[in-house]
Amino acid sequence: MKRTVVTALIVAALMASAAAVATVLTPREKIVDLMPKLDLERVIPEQFGEWQMDKRAVGGVVNPQQSEVLNQIYTQIVTRTYVNPRGYRIMLSIAYGEDQRDSNQLHYPEVCYPAQGFQVTSNRRGVLQTKHGEIPVKRLESQMAQQRFEPITYWTTVGEKAVTGGMRKKLAEMEYGLVGRIPDGLLFRVSSIDRDSAEAFSQQERFIQDLLGSLDAASLRRVAGL
Repeated sequence: MKRTVVTALIVAALMASAAAVATVLTPREKIVDLMPKLDLERVIPEQFGEWQMDKRAVGGVVNPQQSEVLNQIYTQIVTRTYVNPRGYRIMLSIAYGEDQRDSNQLHYPEVCYPAQGFQVTSNRRGVLQTKHGEIPVKRLESQMAQQRFEPITYWTTVGEKAVTGGMRKKLAEMEYGLVGRIPDGLLFRVSSIDRDSAEAFSQQERFIQDLLGSLDAASLRRVAGL
């Protein structure tokens, strides 16, 4: 009987200790409350480099869920289409959420595109070289019914760290959590309707370089982790 009582007391003590540690390590402070507000509509210019926002473009940009669901997950969403003097069009989508805990996770293109009827035919990690530093990216090839071919380049940021999702994203969230902070998150995505994936990725890289070159240092860290 005594041994049973001692065991029960030890288990109770361990459980209490675990609960105390969990309470101490539970993130309570949002990064967004410690930094200047990120206003994507203001930060992302309508014109930069050779690119001009096409204000006549309606639709075309793939979104992962219905608007009411998007509004629950994201604080801000910017979707635009840009065109250069040669008529090449790039679709831009930036989704930002102030809280990246499990119930508010970003939705990745390799998940949301199939949900909209696309087939993702390739999914590769890459590195985008910029004059400000490297950005880890993913490049996807997608198509719908062999009619709409849409190559995609995207990355995510957790706080001020650029990641490519999965384990890297979770580790970044844990780093912030260990110091008691709740990170915000951003998904930056560009795509173009083009059967020539190599040309599409080249145009997208040129677009990204021009866009990043138009941002101030603070916005660059939030948007691209640079």
